[in-house]
Parts: sequence; C-alpha cells; structure tokens
Amino acid sequence: MTTKAILDYVRSHPSGKVKIAYADIDGILRGKYISAGKFLAVADGTTTFCDVVFGWDANDVVYDNIRYTGWHSGYPDATTRIDLASFRKIPWENDLPFFLGEFLDKDGKPSSVCPRQLFKKVIHDAHKAGFEPMFAQEFEWFNFTETPASAREKNYKNLTPLSPGMFGYSVLRSTLNQPYFKDLFEELGKFGIPLEGLHTETGPGVLEAAIHKAPGIEAGDRAILFKTGVKEIAYRHGVMATFMAKISEHLPGCGGHVHQCLMDRKGTKNQFYSSSDKLHMSEIMKQYLAGQLYCLPHILPMYAPTINSYKRLVEGAWAPTTLTWGSDNRTVAIRTITSSAAACRLETRVIGADANPYLAMAAALGSGLYGIRKKMKLKQLPTKGNGYTDFSNGTLPRTLEESLSRMKESLPAKEIFGADFVDHFVRTREWEWRQHLKSVTDWEYERYFEII
Repeated sequence: MTTKAILDYVRSHPSGKVKIAYADIDGILRGKYISAGKFLAVADGTTTFCDVVFGWDANDVVYDNIRYTGWHSGYPDATTRIDLASFRKIPWENDLPFFLGEFLDKDGKPSSVCPRQLFKKVIHDAHKAGFEPMFAQEFEWFNFTETPASAREKNYKNLTPLSPGMFGYSVLRSTLNQPYFKDLFEELGKFGIPLEGLHTETGPGVLEAAIHKAPGIEAGDRAILFKTGVKEIAYRHGVMATFMAKISEHLPGCGGHVHQCLMDRKGTKNQFYSSSDKLHMSEIMKQYLAGQLYCLPHILPMYAPTINSYKRLVEGAWAPTTLTWGSDNRTVAIRTITSSAAACRLETRVIGADANPYLAMAAALGSGLYGIRKKMKLKQLPTKGNGYTDFSNGTLPRTLEESLSRMKESLPAKEIFGADFVDHFVRTREWEWRQHLKSVTDWEYERYFEII
C-alpha cells in the first residue's frame, strides 16, 4: 500500500486507534494503543517511548549493570520512529491498524541497542556487498490447554498438553484441533505472516510452522510477529503457547531454525547455487558457510540467549552440539540444501525458538558476510552421518556463561555488530546468568533435601 492509502486507512478505521510495538532485547514486543490522531501527528517524523524497555529483563526487573539507561539516567523517553512499511491489520482485533517501530539515539541515528536497527544495519552491509538476503524462519513450540492463571496456580507443573503423546506429522491431531489449526494458518496469513507449512512435531502438544521466505527486514518482522501472533490466537482458543527452548529433559527442545540465501540485488539469481560444483555450492556460499562456522562460538548467545537455551543443545535431541555442517543432515549445526537454484540455502539449526529473531538473523547474516569479506576458505569437510559424534572441529559452548565469555572479548562480534551493541547485549545476558545462580531449583530439592 502507498503511504497515502495507509494513512487513509488509519483515519477511516472505526476504532479511532492504532497499535504500535517495539521489540526489546529478548524479542518480546512492548507496545501500546495510541489514538489515530496521535499516530497521524507523528507518522512522518519521530515520537518517543520509555527507554526502560532496554533497561529491564523479560520479567521487568531492572538491570543493575548496563550503561544505556538505569536509575543513573532516570529512565527517560527515547526517540523512536514508526515504520510505515511494517503496516498490518490485526484480524482478531477488527483489522486494527498495527505498526512496528525502532529506537534512535540522541543524534537521530539508529540506536545501538535496538534489535531491529541492528538487523537493518547488517542488511545494509549485505546491500553494499551487492547481495539481497532472503530469510525464512521455522518455529517449534508447545501448546497447553491452560490459562496464564491456571499455569501459575500449578507452578507450571503437570500442565495439560493440547494433545497427548508423541505424534509428529500427525493428520489425526490436526483434525482433533482443527479450529486452532485453521485460525493459526488463516489469521496469521491475514496478518501478513504467510505460512508455508504447519504440522504437529514429536511431543505432546507440539506444533511446527514454517514461514514463507522474504527479503531482509520483512522476514525479521514476520518472525517476531509470528511468536506474539501465535500466543494471541492461542489465548482465544483456551490455549497457552510457549517458545521456551526446552520444557522437559524427557522431550525434544524447540528450534527456531533460520533458512537463508543471498540473491543478487535484483532478487533474481541465487548467489549460493553452482551447477558446476559437485555439491552445487558456489564459492560465495562456501565463504558464507565458512564465516558462520568460524563465528558461531563467538556469537552463540544471539542464537541461544537464555539459561534454558543450553538445555536444548544436548546430544540426540534434534539440536546440534558440534561445530559441523552437512548436506541435508539434521544432526549438524548448519545444514545445506542445494537440490536446485530455487531451493539452494543454508539452514542454521543452532537457533532456538526462544531467540530474538532480529538478533538471530543478524548473527547468521553478519557472520556469513564476515566469511565473504575475509574470503574464508571452507576447509572443513561435510559431516556424513551422526554429527553428534563428529568432534573434529570442536563442540558448542555448553552454558550461557561459557558462550558469553567468548562473545565478550570477540573481535569478530565487535567488527560485525559494533562494540556498543556487544557490550549492552553481553551485559544483559550476564545479568540473566546471575539471576539463575541465585535460584534454588526443584532439581536441588529432589537431589539434596533428604540426603544431605
């Protein structure tokens, strides 16, 4: 739609209001309703939003270790911009107009702590190098027939799954929960998040959805809105959806795999494909893959940002543990698919469903471009067979603390994303680790209470 058509729609909507949202560092949408009049007054310029959304954690507890904002600054309003190109209509709110925004710094430039701005920066790097990046994210998530109140009353234990048992790719289960399936597919599509596929995964109440590919920031917007959109649609069906990376040691975790390729700037030719190479991989693709493999230990917190993330990255649970790649191999960190020019891409399988999509895509693209920029050679051979037993190139860090220690001092991370972002992001994750250290868990009670 043209800018005029968008603004006319806002003016004519009977609600007289607009919904806006910003993604915080955890990928949680923070926003509000504003009047149509207020929106129209700031639509072609800037507005403000409280900078505390980058000053507290996922549970609204304020950080005590960051520089961007805090008690020392008084948590002022920051300058923001609403992106008219992100316009959508919320189908479950009478087609209410919706927009995403992004933060600016005091000089009106992109804020170094804003995830959407970071992804746009890396996309700009790709454009300067002559590429149009294409992305598609797929998500796995658990669904329970609970409400926020009932889940809290049960202390998140013994929750009732949407469907029982392990039944991946089940036709029966989609019939059993047809109204929910129908609304997920159709309402997300109406919300500008077209799905390529939706099916049950192995595990009680687990679903997986693949989002249609899109260029750059549109792919990031689709992914960030998918998670909140799913939760909102689930509420209306008496369901709670969670994108935690791991809900039980006895069940597989939830991935947020990112598929990606580089097209030429016209978007017509896949720069990853080569008909003359035996693996159908161009030199650009090999350099991109080499960059991802090299940078992975440096940027893992952007793929696995929580304590819980590392409970997913265990052997034999459909998530990678080694620094490996392979052709159509689902046991490795990076899977290549090169069957045709149209399908040729990488799938970064390390990424969990709990990751911030903007940061995950920025990390994948930034590290791939790093490999191209440095003309890195893909010396590592593809893993054939079980990637969990291929230790030839090392393993992934096993905890958030271990991965943060790498990122904190990483020169590649600072070169790709900027020192200011790395400093802020690492500090927020260090806070997360400290909160975890203070907690007394059920495991500790069960292991030590009677015996010790």
